[in-house]
Amino acid sequence: MPTTHRSPYPELARLLDAVIDDAVGEQRVVGTAVLVAHRGEVVYSRHAGWADREAGVPVAPGHVFRLASMTKPVVSAAALALVDRGALTLDTPVHEVLPYFRPRLADGSEPTITLRQLLAHTSGLSYGFLSPDNEPYRSAGVSDGGDASGITLTENLRRLAGVPLMFAPDSEWGYSLGTDVAGAMVEAVTGEPLADAVARLVTGPLGMTDTAFVATDPARLTAAYADPDRPGRPARRMAATDQVPMPFGGPIHYAPARATDPTAFPSGGMGMVGTAPDYLAFLEAVRTGGAPVLSPASAEAISTDAVPGHTVHVGPGMGFGLGFAVVRDQQDAGSVRPTGSYGWGGVYGTNAFVDPHADLSVVALTNTALEGLFGAYVTEVETAVYRGLDG
Repeated sequence: MPTTHRSPYPELARLLDAVIDDAVGEQRVVGTAVLVAHRGEVVYSRHAGWADREAGVPVAPGHVFRLASMTKPVVSAAALALVDRGALTLDTPVHEVLPYFRPRLADGSEPTITLRQLLAHTSGLSYGFLSPDNEPYRSAGVSDGGDASGITLTENLRRLAGVPLMFAPDSEWGYSLGTDVAGAMVEAVTGEPLADAVARLVTGPLGMTDTAFVATDPARLTAAYADPDRPGRPARRMAATDQVPMPFGGPIHYAPARATDPTAFPSGGMGMVGTAPDYLAFLEAVRTGGAPVLSPASAEAISTDAVPGHTVHVGPGMGFGLGFAVVRDQQDAGSVRPTGSYGWGGVYGTNAFVDPHADLSVVALTNTALEGLFGAYVTEVETAVYRGLDG
């Protein structure tokens, strides 16, 4: 099995190797890349399994994964970088930047939505997949950002603005397309396509050369797989258009080839691809105070609980910053990760987290949905990391 790893923590390597070997051997995960940095040093790095199982191509360090919602913190960082430069404020009303985006409540009133509410997911927007039948967004033709919709970002947001808000801004927390709207604000303020703005503000300064909205080298993009339709079977290869049911809500609509389509609109909530080393560089920048991308204040805002008065439907004991979910109470969350740690994942099977108190950053990318996001693999990796470092 292809592997590259080094570690001054032999127990960490032993435990993580066992977790990865089991997940790949049982075909719960087809391919994976796992990196662990402790006190600024990469102490574990492994690429294992298959980038393309049917073609017999193993995962190698250069392979690119679909980041899905791990895009959100990167685009949030781009927006916050503009806040640091004075081009935006967190309280800038969306309609001042995007005049066409003025969604209403069910009673017809038109509340003001701010950049802060978009990034914190308190805007009143939602996602189609959060309802069992994908309504009301499906009937309005709103894309969640992962399908082959064939429309522009502006058109998608116009459709989104035509659907009544789910709740009044700031009255609740609800995971949403807010970061897609924030991405359109970044485009409007900079006068650049979102891909160019994110490259200039975030990925370029951090040397994230393989992180973008389009995989420029399709041969390095891992194939997409999904959990089996029936227990006991291996993960299945995704079709050109596919659906995977969420543990809650409805199905997520996938079009894996979207990652190589330069005409697909840049979804600020779901659209990027990247490598594990690239994403680790981003996590480490946030963990160490934001430079050279963010001010210390913005690095703190993206990674600390911004909604302490709200129930965050990620799980009990969880909060949310302006880009990452935050462990609000470790005991309530039932997490191996301590209070104050933060991270996020994506529906193609990706995950990452930071424990700022332990100076720890971890990236665990897979090409298998949803095992790499919600499955046992995630907990197994986290548990192995903490036990290995303790050992």
